[in-house]
Amino acid sequence: SSQNLSEEFAEAARQLKKEAPRIQFGKIDVTHQHDLRKEFNIREFPTVKFFVDGSREDPIDCKGVRKASAFITWVKRRTGPSTVLINSTDQAEAIIHADDLAVIGFFKELQNDSMEVLCETARDVPEMPFGMTVSNDVCANYGIQTDTLVVFKKGKPVHNEVLEDGRQNKLELTRLIKTFTLDLVTEYNLETSVKIFDVPVENHILLFTPTNSETFGVIYENYKSVAAEFRGKIMFVLVDTNETRNGRIFEYFRIREVDVPAVRILNLTSDAKYKMPADEVTVENLKEFCQSYLNGKAKLHLSSEEIPEDWDKMPVKVLVGKNFNRIVF
Repeated sequence: SSQNLSEEFAEAARQLKKEAPRIQFGKIDVTHQHDLRKEFNIREFPTVKFFVDGSREDPIDCKGVRKASAFITWVKRRTGPSTVLINSTDQAEAIIHADDLAVIGFFKELQNDSMEVLCETARDVPEMPFGMTVSNDVCANYGIQTDTLVVFKKGKPVHNEVLEDGRQNKLELTRLIKTFTLDLVTEYNLETSVKIFDVPVENHILLFTPTNSETFGVIYENYKSVAAEFRGKIMFVLVDTNETRNGRIFEYFRIREVDVPAVRILNLTSDAKYKMPADEVTVENLKEFCQSYLNGKAKLHLSSEEIPEDWDKMPVKVLVGKNFNRIVF
């Protein structure tokens, strides 16, 4: 909520006052400051912007940061180095074990495009430590032979991404790395919904199924194994159809009991929905569906009703596909 974020923002200001007195924190109530709201094109609340070198032109947006510790890291990485240069295996191990997650770039030489992309990505992912190394000994210790980004979770490598100059961009790496803050498949509920929408992956695939059915184990394993292949490109979500609190989602996708198990893809930007053509939730069917969607060949499914003119009149709002995302999330 805005209140929580405001408190975390104030806490970050208090802590940074001692460490970096040059960085000033301020807050503006734009309900009274219409000119500022217009000048900086503020559309959603709360919005955090970072102004550099006394200029009001092109402030940097600080998106998706919710905790004081992440605000502090975000600001520090904007005003100083965004990654730690690692010279020894001991130093690497300290970073890897300091937190749940850590990201380390292993490089053959100091100057290349991929290293620059990694540094830019680190600025936008303040939730975890980033390191990089050009030490042969450190690379050899982790069995790395080519420029590679490695994500460590609880001290163990969980993903190796070979970095080819210019092939990956900052947004792709940010998406990929942020998905590790969630499980490979995230079960949808009130707590996880916020996290799901914090990760900047706009393609979501949803499996609707009762989690207590006899076939659930097999279906879930199939779903999970395909999730690993599309990590960073499509977010895999599980919706338990036995959970009554998920009713709004069934309505939004127009899922009935006779339809489950059902698989849908949702594009958050366009609100377009796609239905998996095959009925069986097999690895092959899932892969084919995801790939055809990414290639732009999947067929659109279910156009939404038009938004009723009086949807907002009563205390209970009328939701249809076209206004669901905007109102609910």
